[in-house]
Amino acid sequence: PDTAAPADFSTVDLSDPSLYLNRELSWLEFNHRVLEEATEKEHPLLERLKFLTIVSSNLDEFFMVRVAGLKRQLRTLTLQRGSDGMPAEELLRAIATRCHSLVQEQYRCLKRSVLPGLAAHGIRIHRIDDLTPDQSRWVKDFFHRQIFPVLTPLALDPSHPFPHLRNRSLNLVVTLRKGRGNKAPFYFAVVQVPAVIPRMVQLPGPGHHFVLLEDVIRNHIAELFQGLDVTGCSPFRITRDSDLDVDEDEAEDLLEAIEEEVRRREWGEAVRLEVHGNIGQRALDELLQALEITEADVYFIDGPLHLADFMALYRLPDRQSLKDEPFHPPVVRSLQGKKDLFAEIRRGDILLHHPFESFSPVSEFVRQAAEDPNVLAIKMTLYRTSGDSPIVAALARAAENGKQVTAVIELKARFDEENNIVWARRLEHAGVHVVYGLVGLKTHSKVLLVVRREPGEDRLRRYVHLGTGNYNPSTARLYTDLGLLTASLKFGQDASRLFNVLTGFSEFPVWRRLSVAPVGLRENIIALIAREAEHARQGREARIIAQMNSLTDPEVIRALYRASQAGVKIDLIIRGICCLRPGLRGVSDNIRVISIVGRFLEHCRIFYFGNGDTGGVCVGERCELYLSSADWMNRNLSRRVEVVFPIEDPALRHRVAEEILGIRLRDNVNARELQPDGTYVRRKHKRGTDRVDSQTLFMNQSLGAHAPEPDKPFGADLLVHDPRGTRGTHVEGALMPISFPVRSAPEGMANEEGAAVPAEP
Repeated sequence: PDTAAPADFSTVDLSDPSLYLNRELSWLEFNHRVLEEATEKEHPLLERLKFLTIVSSNLDEFFMVRVAGLKRQLRTLTLQRGSDGMPAEELLRAIATRCHSLVQEQYRCLKRSVLPGLAAHGIRIHRIDDLTPDQSRWVKDFFHRQIFPVLTPLALDPSHPFPHLRNRSLNLVVTLRKGRGNKAPFYFAVVQVPAVIPRMVQLPGPGHHFVLLEDVIRNHIAELFQGLDVTGCSPFRITRDSDLDVDEDEAEDLLEAIEEEVRRREWGEAVRLEVHGNIGQRALDELLQALEITEADVYFIDGPLHLADFMALYRLPDRQSLKDEPFHPPVVRSLQGKKDLFAEIRRGDILLHHPFESFSPVSEFVRQAAEDPNVLAIKMTLYRTSGDSPIVAALARAAENGKQVTAVIELKARFDEENNIVWARRLEHAGVHVVYGLVGLKTHSKVLLVVRREPGEDRLRRYVHLGTGNYNPSTARLYTDLGLLTASLKFGQDASRLFNVLTGFSEFPVWRRLSVAPVGLRENIIALIAREAEHARQGREARIIAQMNSLTDPEVIRALYRASQAGVKIDLIIRGICCLRPGLRGVSDNIRVISIVGRFLEHCRIFYFGNGDTGGVCVGERCELYLSSADWMNRNLSRRVEVVFPIEDPALRHRVAEEILGIRLRDNVNARELQPDGTYVRRKHKRGTDRVDSQTLFMNQSLGAHAPEPDKPFGADLLVHDPRGTRGTHVEGALMPISFPVRSAPEGMANEEGAAVPAEP
């Protein structure tokens, strides 16, 4: 895009496609940042291997959903363009170019660095040809005892059509001949590598020595085809279209409809074919014809296919020295040694910062609610949870104890549908009221409501937990998230209204503290951004800081562009997709975007609006800070039930702004800065300045170590330079009136007396 500043910023067309980055290509850039972590020699070897496996898993999902969707558009001629305007056909070519480069770099790292490094530490994957005679005899015996009886050769000929191979399964294509003359015909067959046998076959003896299951089968493949000559045998893997297509209006039983779609997903249209680089052309042509794809969809792999299986090496029990030091998060200080969670929540709001503070208070909160005879009802949303979830067990126990228990389970949580169906049925059998949310919307909000009769009081009290992440104790050890425990009356009232919407026929009400998508949340966010722009125009301090997973919504991006043009200083911490181009003169030169990729997955959604606070303190009475389950994406704001909630306690607001956002913005170890062209540049700490690894600082803080204090007020050293020098000074006075949407505004449109006040998300 042209970065020359126009004479009049108001003449810039903020819908111009050149002002936006492509969503899919931005996602691939995130995957490249993950891959860069695998190339960092400072990381322990098994952590580097873990990042390589994450790249493979991420690419699988990308092809199953995003690439499959683009191919579906071309096939059905329902062509759509994103805000960047790139047509689907051109985008598929760009994706293929970037993915091929990404995969080549991934395997270069694996073969030249990670595997040799692991071999030096006694973890070795052997080629069959390199085995000792004793090892070869053991492998041959293992093949005949454990593998051969399971294998089924599948011939390909007119009476044996190409088999239905499951999505992402590993297979072998075998080329055969009968006879040796030039006229001897070629035959083809497929052998599935059995998923019921571990792919890493461990050899006997000291250390960790392995051969790959597919290599063992290839070495003995002739035994499956007696009387024929094997002329080729190569691994291959198919990735299929795996997006669910459920007509919720027509489905009589949503659970059964989704179960059927999950089964169908295994057999969707092929969208990618991965093959070993030594595959013969005849075998490749046979696969292309059978799968009805072109060579443009083929990825030639210089190494083992499907590196996600290599996580088995990461899980080896006695190789902790090759991993990050274990981190065991403590319970938040305010709850240490406390047994009655209800009493502690009544004393004041409690903020939990995961994974640096334990998730156990949330699980314990549900457990205590299940056992407490004074608790009458428990209601919560479940989007994703772990296989051994103590929360699911506690909900079932609560129902068995006679309490009113309601679980809003999202059956359409992508690739967790089967798990959620299992939990839904388990909870139903225990007597829990299980509902599946609203037709046409995913329930992505994270809300837990407990209704309790207070001993000695003639009233009921509501206790609420709200979070940015899932009720999943496993991912709570890996994802950075924030949660709030509160007994606030207004939060409790809003939580009750939300569950009435999700389980009954209630329309979206006027909220007192929450803001809830899909009705009004986008408008509220844009209004808050516009308010900061008005502060800037009036010469007041104007500041926006937002952390989220992805930013794609064009209306919100245009609002940010307008705020930047007005002089608002904007810092965005966006882990994944970002369609906004920062640093364009006259459009986004006051916007900076960083992405943090580190040991933990950055998953928080935090929105900070300065609201005219000025002087040496950026966190004062006027600033507003919100946590959310929602990214600023069209799907979150339009097609999901999401919740945004304010942090009202001044001390907690200060903590989130100063100690969490402030440290993340100072990160010069894990952070990379987004450039206007969509590439990212790793931020480096300058000589003489502190090395700031935000995630390590958070771990040290939680364990009681002293973290260095910022040497300037929050955000003061982080503001984007304003080349136009238009930033004014603070002017005392009331905030200029802004027109906010009435429908679904939170506390926003009516206070206790019913007087109109500005809406908040």
